[in-house]
Amino acid sequence: MRTTIDVVLPCLDEAAALPAVLSGLPPGYRAIVVDNGSTDGSPRIAAEHGARVVHEPRRGYGAAVHTGLLTADAELVCVLDADGSFDPAELPRLVATVLDGRADLAVGRRRPVSADAWPWHARTGNALVAALLRRRGVPVHDISPIRVAHRAALVGLGVDDRAFGYPLELLLRAAQAGWRIVELDVAYAPRAAGTRSKVSGSVRGTVRAARDFAGVLRADAGGDR
Repeated sequence: MRTTIDVVLPCLDEAAALPAVLSGLPPGYRAIVVDNGSTDGSPRIAAEHGARVVHEPRRGYGAAVHTGLLTADAELVCVLDADGSFDPAELPRLVATVLDGRADLAVGRRRPVSADAWPWHARTGNALVAALLRRRGVPVHDISPIRVAHRAALVGLGVDDRAFGYPLELLLRAAQAGWRIVELDVAYAPRAAGTRSKVSGSVRGTVRAARDFAGVLRADAGGDR
C-alpha cells in the first residue's frame, strides 16, 4: 500500500519555480504551499498546480514551516524549498530511511551541480555552523532545507525559532532528544530563473541568517533549551 506523504513548501515569491516543483512531486506526495506574503501570484499558481495553499502572515522561514506542519495530516512530512533548487525526485530516498527505521530524521547534504548554485558566502557560513554542530554531537555537514520526519514527532520537538534559525534549532533539539539523524547527498541546482534567495542570494541575507543561527547557538549553550 502506498504511503501518503505531505510536502511542506515555504513560499515567498516563487511563482516562476512552482510549476516545475509541484509537477515534479512523486505520486502520493501532497503539496502544502505555505505562502509567506508573496506579491507575484504564487498562491494562485500553486493552487492551479494542485497544491493546498495556506497563508502565514508572520514573515519568517520558521513561521512558514511551522504552519505547514500544523496544516499537514499525513504521518510523514517532508520540507522542501519551493525555489526549484532541489529535485522533488530526491524525496523518496530520504523518506525510505525513515520508513525502514534507519532514521528518525533524514536530511539532505547539498551537492552543488554547478559553481553558481551555492554562493561562496552562504557555503562558507553553512560549513562553519555545521562544524559547530558536529562538535555538539549532531552528525551533519549541512544546515539543509530538505528534510523528512514523522509529523507528530516534529511538532513535539517544540522548535521555537520562527526565522532562519529554525532548521538549526530543529537539528539541536532532535539530537538532544536522541533522534537518529541520517544525512544523504542531494543535488543542489541554481534557483529557477525569476526567483531570488532570501538567504544565499546576497551577503546581507547570509549575514541575517548567521545572526539567527548565532542566537540559537547562544540559547542552546546557555541551557535555555
